Amino acid sequence: MNKIAVVGYGNTKFTKNELSIETLLLESTKQVFDTTKNLSQDLIDGVIVSTNDNSKYLGAILSELAGIKPKISHTVEHLCSSGTNAVISGFSYIASGLADTVLITGADKIDNPGQILEWDKSRGEFNHPIYWASMFTKAHKRQFNTTDEELAVVSAKNHKQAIDNPNAYSHKPYTISEIMNSKNVTDDLRILDCSYSCSGSSSILLTSEKTAKKFTDEPIWISGIGQKTNSASFTKNELTTLSSSVIAANDAYKMAKTTPQEIDVAEIHDAFSVCELMAVEDLSLTEKNTGASYVRNLFNTEDRKINPRGGLIGAGHPLGATGVAQIIEITQQLQNKAAKRQISGPKKGLVHNMSAAATSSTVLVLES
Repeated sequence: MNKIAVVGYGNTKFTKNELSIETLLLESTKQVFDTTKNLSQDLIDGVIVSTNDNSKYLGAILSELAGIKPKISHTVEHLCSSGTNAVISGFSYIASGLADTVLITGADKIDNPGQILEWDKSRGEFNHPIYWASMFTKAHKRQFNTTDEELAVVSAKNHKQAIDNPNAYSHKPYTISEIMNSKNVTDDLRILDCSYSCSGSSSILLTSEKTAKKFTDEPIWISGIGQKTNSASFTKNELTTLSSSVIAANDAYKMAKTTPQEIDVAEIHDAFSVCELMAVEDLSLTEKNTGASYVRNLFNTEDRKINPRGGLIGAGHPLGATGVAQIIEITQQLQNKAAKRQISGPKKGLVHNMSAAATSSTVLVLES
């Protein structure tokens, strides 16, 4: 199969500013052109937008705004994992030979409609993500004796790591005590255990092995992909495991011919604190029922292996951009270009991106 590489990227700052979706999309796209050598509009034959915005025809609109006339252009919407779904679409076009170089740009506005799950009637009036997160948290406390302090460690770690991310929504550190005493949004969920909805845009450029060195001396290869959708409705979900993530991760490891033990750095979908505790176990980065102690050790030792840019909790969560931003972070880590966030000598990285209480998950493995 044709090898596919990440050869360029661009990121906006994640903010609470109310910008148009077109402005956001163009801003990170422009960065790709500004920072990728030898890139011109005529070399891009695919443009894919990932977003939850209700605007139409955004793939073609972005193409026109950027001066691109691609063979392929369209939009991908898959709630919080729209970004990685769009990247896999681009990967597939190149692997099949339908395209050689594809631009993927993800963006959403702070008021994007993907936050309210109106389609799932099983949720009744509890259609905001805080309610499934609260159920996950209560179930995790019940089964694993998880404490509020252990949940707060996740948030404290990720807020602290976000300080060194110039594009992060939050640059404020919080103590464990401050997080535990922050406002309750439900009985089991505090405001600082939640990620921030915000405005932002992220772009990456994918290309084939034969073209990669034209654009960069340090291509980062997508070596493993796993995806799984269990359902759309929450009623079919388990409360103490991200079962779609387990399946997606196993498929990604198999495709990459690697193991969890070989992953040096990972971007985890910490939409809420409990999600990180669940994910590090379900991705087999640590053993079952050790997630809390694993994350606490990372925090105590200032080890940035998990969510070095601050995760969704620290960096912010503009839904359509999130998965793309995660891939950019792992790319920068593997290129040793992550500045103050850089961990020592990573060779393999992982991206975990999920939607709607992990009813659907995507896992990617990247290698230098």
